Amino acid sequence: MNGEGVEDEHREGDSDRGSRGVEGLGGEGREGEKHEISDSARRPGGGERTRRAGRLNRLDLKQLRVLQALLRERNLSRVAVGMGLTQQAISEQLRKLRELFDDRLFLRQGNGMTATPLALELGERVERILHEIDALLAPVEFTPATYEGVVTLSATDYAMQAILPAFLREVRQQAPFLRLIVQPFESDQVERKLMSGELDLALSFPDFLPDSLPYLTLFDDRHVCVASPCSPLHGRTLSIEEIAALPQLVVSPSRSALKGSHDQWFADQGLERHIVISVPTFKAAPDVLYTTDLIAFYPARLLPNPKVAPLTIDFATPTFEVAVAWHPRTQESAIHRWMIEKLARRS
Repeated sequence: MNGEGVEDEHREGDSDRGSRGVEGLGGEGREGEKHEISDSARRPGGGERTRRAGRLNRLDLKQLRVLQALLRERNLSRVAVGMGLTQQAISEQLRKLRELFDDRLFLRQGNGMTATPLALELGERVERILHEIDALLAPVEFTPATYEGVVTLSATDYAMQAILPAFLREVRQQAPFLRLIVQPFESDQVERKLMSGELDLALSFPDFLPDSLPYLTLFDDRHVCVASPCSPLHGRTLSIEEIAALPQLVVSPSRSALKGSHDQWFADQGLERHIVISVPTFKAAPDVLYTTDLIAFYPARLLPNPKVAPLTIDFATPTFEVAVAWHPRTQESAIHRWMIEKLARRS
């Protein structure tokens, strides 16, 4: 193109700019077309960030491995053998790297290769990146003696007495830097709290746990029929009919009602219990029984207790399961597995 042509082109361009005004910035072109500009191009450095992101999307892990191997071996054939690939495949990866970084990276030198300054600079960074990636896949080493963290447990009144004292003593001995929070068990909140991470483990009875939660049965316990040590009922053997007719106390932790967990069991025998008092916790029951003429079914693992004494009966009382539950998202967590194993071994 001669100088005159260039001058004319510039002149025409000036004329066009005068008629278009803001062409290329959202105005209209000669043909009435709208030209939009992206938000990233409007922002300072936005276009460069977009280009960089596009290049990054073209980079894959295999290319970084090839670059690392070439820097170590400086020989295409040895890299191919070491990576279990063909020499052609290695050459193709190198071609992509050259295109991506706009640099030859390696030059032939005799039977080997010499690295460009950019390749050497990239080498240190690639080593760090691949080391971090390898660390992501390495199993996390869990050592209770040095573990630092917070675990939140939810436990029923029963579990707080029957399980936690001995369990927490062992945890303190083996994981002294672990901090623990114990909350009262709330059956209507346990699923949400485990899902959100507010809770880590829940100790309860399976009947109180949502079906969606995995759990492990720790042990079976049974109820013992008890009364105050001063009760005149001691010294005789009582039948199930006599027990059903006696005034009783029940523990209703999840609802305030004159109903107990053994109501259906008595109903299956054709009997109805004579319930007169309901308390929310097992911890409160002995104090009430000690000062009244009531009887109750009390967990065997919470005995002996100086304020109650077992009655002699001629029938077997029902058993119940005790379980620990967690959320599926913590299934592979080392600290969760360790605590669950500890609970299972103590039971």
